[in-house]
Amino acid sequence: MNENHPLIKDWLNKLKSHTITKSITKRLTRGNQTKWLVEASSKQHAIVFGKLDCLECANCCSTIPPIVNKPDRKRIAKYLGLSVKAFEQDYISLDEDGDSVMKTVPCVFLGKDNTCSIYEVRPKACRQFPHTDGYDFIEQLSIHEQNVKHCPASLRIITNMLELQKK
Repeated sequence: MNENHPLIKDWLNKLKSHTITKSITKRLTRGNQTKWLVEASSKQHAIVFGKLDCLECANCCSTIPPIVNKPDRKRIAKYLGLSVKAFEQDYISLDEDGDSVMKTVPCVFLGKDNTCSIYEVRPKACRQFPHTDGYDFIEQLSIHEQNVKHCPASLRIITNMLELQKK
């Protein structure tokens, strides 16, 4: 993790001081603002990820076991030259919600340089994380409060949207 990057540094400071945004869902969804949420999240997503490369952080890969759905398991198993059953035995476990997730954290496919060795076939949850772009933002409202604790970009996107909402 590049702790000197301004967005990562700000995020780490907020984590340490416990000032991570609370009640995000309630604050962002006052009234019927679906169109605004879609547009604002897409715009803020583009702005923030224009300043931060995930390879500078990779905290999500180091701290969150992603859900790996059936199509993901088939695709990754094929890529690795394994049967689906062998892939599941070696890499998958069930979480407390009964979801299939990667067994280990940090992810076994995360390299020392923060690259993903299965990037081309990574799980859908990884491709879409931190779920801050457009309709994905709305569909995943319930997880933003957790994601800001793992992703500096997510925190900045949410913070920017809350500031815009005040105007």
